[in-house]
Amino acid sequence: MNADAVVTHFLFASALILAVGHGAGWVAQRLKQPYIVGQLTAGIALGPSLLGSTAPDAYRMLFPQEIGTALTGLAQFALVVFLFAVGYELDLKILGDRARTVVTVALAAFVVPMVVGSGCALLFREQLRALDMPPLTTGMVLFAGVALSITAVPVLTAIVRENNLADTVPGVLAVSAAGLLDVIGWTVLAGTMLDSDSGEHALGWQWRALIAAGFAVLMLLAARPVLRRLLWRTRMEPSLRLAVLIGFACASASVTQFLGLHAICGALLAGIVCPREQGGTLDPDLLRPLHVVSSLLVPYFFVFSGQSVTLNSMNATGWITLLVVTVLAVTTKVGSGVVAARMGGLDRDDARTVGVLLSARGLTELIALNAGFQAGLVSKPLYTVLVFMALATTLLTQPLLILVRRLSDHEPTRAPGPAEVVPVRLALPDHAGDAPAPRHPSDGAPPTAVTDAG
Repeated sequence: MNADAVVTHFLFASALILAVGHGAGWVAQRLKQPYIVGQLTAGIALGPSLLGSTAPDAYRMLFPQEIGTALTGLAQFALVVFLFAVGYELDLKILGDRARTVVTVALAAFVVPMVVGSGCALLFREQLRALDMPPLTTGMVLFAGVALSITAVPVLTAIVRENNLADTVPGVLAVSAAGLLDVIGWTVLAGTMLDSDSGEHALGWQWRALIAAGFAVLMLLAARPVLRRLLWRTRMEPSLRLAVLIGFACASASVTQFLGLHAICGALLAGIVCPREQGGTLDPDLLRPLHVVSSLLVPYFFVFSGQSVTLNSMNATGWITLLVVTVLAVTTKVGSGVVAARMGGLDRDDARTVGVLLSARGLTELIALNAGFQAGLVSKPLYTVLVFMALATTLLTQPLLILVRRLSDHEPTRAPGPAEVVPVRLALPDHAGDAPAPRHPSDGAPPTAVTDAG
């Protein structure tokens, strides 16, 4: 295939990906489901499982191997921009007066699924061989736990807003805990990938870990003041500032990709060290175009992920594994979140809401799964199982919230105890200044559809 033909195929494939991806997201929205559900479904439909099996000639014509590298590059670029924005919005200062409760909830919602996932991988390692899993390594066992521990902050934030929970105790507590949980999860994920290709990398994992630690320290201590002096004090115009920062994120991502930590780690770190405005507020001239670019290009990632989903390879063991993994993913998150929230002084209904919210997965889960698959930590059949687990748990979050609200309406009310009326002054990451006092979720309007793409 000559260069002109490659460009023609790439442009037509791009038109199809953008139209189908965002169209499917719009349909999911109308069905009162997260935007990501439609986009993920579209990515799987355009992959080998559906289009490739039902119309193989059309599939080969639309997605020839020659354009695979370009599509992969755009998918990775979309992830870099998305995670740079996630890191920029991440602000653990919102822990506020309930910092101890937030830390307790975050640790419980990470440790319990982590232990259960890793334990099941060890306990059922013989059964996993039926899903083409090789002999388990430490990284594979840890990744099984991480796969159950992820909470998607963007989709969680969207659910909180759409269900009128943004200024309630459970809403703010869940978002705060999810932000802290993300930091823990990405750190552990980076550690699992260090040893995944130690035999293929020019540097041993020990050297790569040392270089990665030094790079992180350099970014945390030096990058922020340098960026502040370069971008803010020179009053650089917004478009040029956006270009410089996306370039900075790509450079950081290239370092971690070289070290075997995947580009997502460097992009997230770049966002964390990016300086904010005076008073710690987010810069709307930076955040708005970041969201526009990432949401526009993210269908490339879903199609890229869908290329590795193989429904026709799912046997009886795969479907049973999917059922078990989905049940464990929901129960461990909800259960640990509820218990930890109750220990922190929340009443029964608020604790249930926190647990259900922390079970929300989405694009963040898919990014972690894709990173693990590329690092060889999961086989293609098990990757397919985990992708459908992410889809199922994302679909279940909204119905479970409705169930919690109905249980609250039907159960007898009681006066709150002394530990349940502690005043709280917190705000979601995109709010400036002091937030109004959180209210009980039952004071708001009925739940509506989730529209966020993450």
